[in-house]
Amino acid sequence: MKKVVVTRPVPAAALDLLKERFDVSVLAEGEAERPGALAIALEEAHGALVLITESIGEAELEGAQNLELLANMAVGYNNIDVEAAAARGVLVTNTPDVLTETTADLTWALVLAVARRVVESDKFLRAGRFDRWGPLMLLGPDVHGKRLGIVGLGRIGEAVARRGRLGFGMSVSYWGRCRNERVESELNARRMELDELLETSDVVSIHVPLSDATHHLIGARELERMKTTAILINTARGPVLDEAALVAALEAEQIWGAGLDVFENEPEVHPGLMDRDDVVLLPHIGSGSLETRNRMARLAAENLVEVLEGREPLTPV
Repeated sequence: MKKVVVTRPVPAAALDLLKERFDVSVLAEGEAERPGALAIALEEAHGALVLITESIGEAELEGAQNLELLANMAVGYNNIDVEAAAARGVLVTNTPDVLTETTADLTWALVLAVARRVVESDKFLRAGRFDRWGPLMLLGPDVHGKRLGIVGLGRIGEAVARRGRLGFGMSVSYWGRCRNERVESELNARRMELDELLETSDVVSIHVPLSDATHHLIGARELERMKTTAILINTARGPVLDEAALVAALEAEQIWGAGLDVFENEPEVHPGLMDRDDVVLLPHIGSGSLETRNRMARLAAENLVEVLEGREPLTPV
């Protein structure tokens, strides 16, 4: 019977599917983070269900002589050295599509929380400071009817844009490698160069994958180009945004505020962000609905079943 390693506990539906067919071992929460633990776990494995929190490179793959597949339970796969895996004949899969709508929902939760000062207002009330309604109390900018700028018009970026256009009557601009004439037609969206998008958007939402080309794509220069009333949202990957530059921009009141679900050195957060009321910080919960996490785990498990039983993967990288 082939052996499968799951690098931390995942929803039961995925584990049940795997246990019907394979010898499955599940590492305890945090065990994969111990030095050398992943390399040991992969030594006899034919397949592994891994999370975005686990880095897998040359050192982890060196002794994995039986390994056929790394099934990443995420859309992004920057945690895996894909070239090193390919050199050893190891396939890599991810979980696209299934988390698109849920992550777009969470993106909009951040937009509204920052604009309408939701977290700050909650703290204000709980601290006993709400003694009467006031016309100048906790004001923030409207979202409806404004301009939404999408940095990276992939699946999630498009879903965010669709909500902005159809739900909030926003005009939509986007920046990306390729033109999307369908979205331009359906949402009356405009493709712009990044500088123009930053200069004209009221909400800027980041949706690019992490790569050498997108590391610190949004830094001091880019933040200086944004409106002082603009909101920046990042639900993509932390290192796309230069957190130190963001702190400086917020301190200088160069932008209105920011909402972040991902961080540059996750799980660490830049200390300059922690006590600011103009930033909403979430612990990487973009795909964190019950339904979506179950679908992600199930798809990762299905990829393992397909490959280890001699068929093609469902969602290869």
